[in-house]
Amino acid sequence: MNPTGERNTEFTLIEMMASAGSRLLEDRKVVVCGTGIPMLSALLAQKTHAPNVTIVFEAGGIGPQPPTLPISVGDSRTFYRALLAGSMDDAMSALQTGYVDYGFLGVGQIDKFGNINSTCIGSHGSMKVSFPGSGGANDIGSLVWKTIIVTGQHDKRRFVEKLDFCTTPGYLSGPGAREAAGLPMDTGPYRVITNLGVLGFDNNTKEMALLSTHPSVTVQQVVENTGFKLNVPSKVGVTEAPTKEEVKILREEIDPAEIFVRRPRK
Repeated sequence: MNPTGERNTEFTLIEMMASAGSRLLEDRKVVVCGTGIPMLSALLAQKTHAPNVTIVFEAGGIGPQPPTLPISVGDSRTFYRALLAGSMDDAMSALQTGYVDYGFLGVGQIDKFGNINSTCIGSHGSMKVSFPGSGGANDIGSLVWKTIIVTGQHDKRRFVEKLDFCTTPGYLSGPGAREAAGLPMDTGPYRVITNLGVLGFDNNTKEMALLSTHPSVTVQQVVENTGFKLNVPSKVGVTEAPTKEEVKILREEIDPAEIFVRRPRK
């Protein structure tokens, strides 16, 4: 999706990532999203090019139109003007029955096939770092048609050759592995949005590939901060900067309290 509007030269990294995420969502699609940038992306899409996108929150709010940014998936605003004020069972059932087109996920570690670790660094017997765990991440990554992964830290500690723990399946070991494991056909990782650029997955090998770098970021920077051999096509684009309208909506309508969208200080 490429919303029209005057390009902006003043925006923050969070606004860049939120804008990039919103453009992946088409009108009349269904998206499940968590706290932070995923919410910003979904609400921005709803207020711009995809007014009929249906947002699903894990706690049970389905199809709401939050007046401002919820601070969590259980915030009362996730039920505001909703199609259904349900429960987690309703949200998970929507995943299982194939009604959800897109799902946003965060990562602790990710490998070249889009497998995600959000459990721990190190083994269970000797953890170095403990993450929040799966929550609904495994359900989302297993069952939505297209998974969008978001992380504000693109470095070799996060983009690794081998996960310490696999919380959520991507393409597992490569082509055909998801289907062999019993997961629905034609599902899996779709895009990865980081502080450096936007990545996708090769249709044949299922390995991560660089699609675009953010303004002022070089291809070499992305390669050097990736802990596995990254597929770099001959032509890599530049991520479109947010429009002035998008930045204004993020700052004034979606997150006026600056929970995630902090204003630049002069």
